[in-house]
Amino acid sequence: MRRLLLSNDDGVHAPGLRALYDALLPHAKLRVVAPDRDKSGASNSLTLSRPLALSSLDNGFYSVDGTPADCVYLGVNGVWDERPDLVISGINHGGNLGDDVLYSGTVAAAMEGRNLGMAAIAMSLVGSRHFETAGRVASSLVGAADRLSLPPRSLLNVNVPDLPWDELRGFKVTRMGHRGPAARPLEVRDPRGRLRYWIAAAGENADDGPDTDFAAVEAGYVSITPLQTDLTRHAARDDVQDWLDALI
Repeated sequence: MRRLLLSNDDGVHAPGLRALYDALLPHAKLRVVAPDRDKSGASNSLTLSRPLALSSLDNGFYSVDGTPADCVYLGVNGVWDERPDLVISGINHGGNLGDDVLYSGTVAAAMEGRNLGMAAIAMSLVGSRHFETAGRVASSLVGAADRLSLPPRSLLNVNVPDLPWDELRGFKVTRMGHRGPAARPLEVRDPRGRLRYWIAAAGENADDGPDTDFAAVEAGYVSITPLQTDLTRHAARDDVQDWLDALI
């Protein structure tokens, strides 16, 4: 039976993680390793300043007092003898669209799995109601995962509209859209009168063309975006070389 490692960034008690587990349990052998609290926005950070605690919960899940990437690192390289065949992160409470992937702990957990040699999928529900729909999407993708061949260091970022299953219009392969700059932080005062700052909401859509993840979800389609962990802008290498040559 296929072995899957499940993680997330919303925390080990998040309803989306439970929905993912319930949807995949009939189809695979599951191991759940997730943060002990909400770690949204943790991106790809690893905890290097202290040792990590891995705790077993009554429901069979494991929690880690660290980041999503920590969880996947321990889930793959930790106390178990068997390595998973596939890492699935989610189901995130809210979308991870466009530039969100740069900050997302959900995507980072999948990326850590990919960096450790596993096939990986990041799952997000663009809303907070229909986790069962996103679970069925995950089950469909996992059932066909053996037939998908991706280039090395690639993963899938999946965003599911917050709709009942029978209202989905289908699946679309998309590219990342892009957002404009984020708003200014919100200034607040703590009980001692000290000035503090809340990070503001993400910027408005700046590139949401018809082939983007934004457009697909808005139209009722499941967005599936292949991502790569190689951030090199290969098309710019010659321009940078010309610039360097002119400095000499």
